[in-house]
Amino acid sequence: MLVVDDNKDAAESLAMLLRTAGAEVRVAHDGPTALEEFERCESHVVLLDIGMPDMDGCEVARRLREISRPDRVALVALTGWGQDEDRRRVREAGFDHHLVKPVDLASLQALLTSLARAQSEKAQSA
Repeated sequence: MLVVDDNKDAAESLAMLLRTAGAEVRVAHDGPTALEEFERCESHVVLLDIGMPDMDGCEVARRLREISRPDRVALVALTGWGQDEDRRRVREAGFDHHLVKPVDLASLQALLTSLARAQSEKAQSA
């Protein structure tokens, strides 16, 4: 899994929680680094902040969609932006899910469990 957030404390804290739950997690703090990390080790889930400087999360999502099949990676917006217009932009950029910060950890865990189950089912049917 790849966590992308320009707020280093938020990214590292979330990564630590996910690792405690047993996930293998990589962290990036900007768009270009996120793309490099993804190319290096294609993650099945990307938790991506939207409001980053230089290359925002929507641009990162569009580029990830260009380099990976949609069925290979789930893109999850993890952002402080939750208005209808924000949700529309996120969908148009290619995200699969939209969670608003501060994220409810139970909701995040339920989503990640659902994504892992779906990934496992795809692998078994292949």
